Amino acid sequence: MRINVLQHTPNEGPGTIADWAHDRGHEVFIYHPYQFGVLPSAAQTGMLVILGGPMSPNDNDDWIIQERQLIKQLLAAHRPLFGACFGAQQIAKTAGAVIKAAPHKEVGWAPVYRQNTAIPELPVRLTALHWHQEMFELPKGATLLFSSDLVRNQGFLLGDNVIGLQFHLEPKNDNVREIAINDCQYPLKANDLHQTGEEIIAHGVPAENKRAVYRMLDFISNSQD
Repeated sequence: MRINVLQHTPNEGPGTIADWAHDRGHEVFIYHPYQFGVLPSAAQTGMLVILGGPMSPNDNDDWIIQERQLIKQLLAAHRPLFGACFGAQQIAKTAGAVIKAAPHKEVGWAPVYRQNTAIPELPVRLTALHWHQEMFELPKGATLLFSSDLVRNQGFLLGDNVIGLQFHLEPKNDNVREIAINDCQYPLKANDLHQTGEEIIAHGVPAENKRAVYRMLDFISNSQD
């Protein structure tokens, strides 16, 4: 299967999502629409992964609107979609949900709690990397997957083929260092998790995060069987 990845900033790559794709024998194609304005077609896409970034779905950049047109086509075609942070918000907005300021700015490591067993074998609690100050409302028909102590809407499942996560499980340790050193001012501004970039790096990535990524991607890719 061809996995098309939409990356929106140089320091937020696919991490363990690419590991999963390679371990499962899939091909990975990474696009940078914010820089080059290039997107795949729906016909070229077996699965779409939409990563995070500093922009908002409420911005009016042409490429942001074009991304949602692609997402709309893939939702209609029942293709697997996985969104992280901005990517989850893009999916939610395409599905008719509102994107708005979150009640708390979360930057750093904090637990998220599973809200149902729609995806079997996910842990009850995961320690995720948060890097956001906006949030999605749940799309119509979506199931709430995760909540945190500060923000209720942290993850959703739409149908059996679409997952959106407000937080990040995909980064590996090198990725966390890349995020924190390049976006080092963001954690210092009104961060309700009260963590510095140095503290975020020192925490390290929990091993169960990769397993959870694999479990969720296996689940939505199996919707095509």
